[in-house]
Amino acid sequence: MEHEITQNEEQATLDVLLVGSSGGHLAQLVALEPWWRKHRRTWVTFDTADAVSILEGEEVIWAYHPTTRNLPNLIRNLGLAIRFFRTHHPDIVVSTGAAVAFPFFLLAKLLRIPTCYVEVYDRIDTPTLTGRLCHPITDLFLVQWEEQLSLYPRAVLVGRLL
Repeated sequence: MEHEITQNEEQATLDVLLVGSSGGHLAQLVALEPWWRKHRRTWVTFDTADAVSILEGEEVIWAYHPTTRNLPNLIRNLGLAIRFFRTHHPDIVVSTGAAVAFPFFLLAKLLRIPTCYVEVYDRIDTPTLTGRLCHPITDLFLVQWEEQLSLYPRAVLVGRLL
């Protein structure tokens, strides 16, 4: 009897790095579960009660926070990214922001690892700081609202995640 190829065998499993702040950013990454559940994954987020609960049983790197315009924590998270990429080479880095994404995207770009950034759904009229920083270095930049297309020229509209 010939071997039948199952759906899982047809789709290659990727090593995925999912990076996002806790709260709404993490909720939007979690909403991508139909895609990421079939892949090997590592998460980067903050050690908060919601993140610990949501990511129980997952491989997680706890990042430094707060990150909003916090240079010392940006440098600490850059160190986390350097340590991670010394021993791991994911197939793709995916993020919904916020600032914790930037050091991981920057190093991924230098290492030629593909990146995908999903802009948050609650900023329709103005770009986010992290969106502005990541847009030029991201391989695929996704937005959730048609209005966001004017803010990010290379963006692709995917619709709302939540």
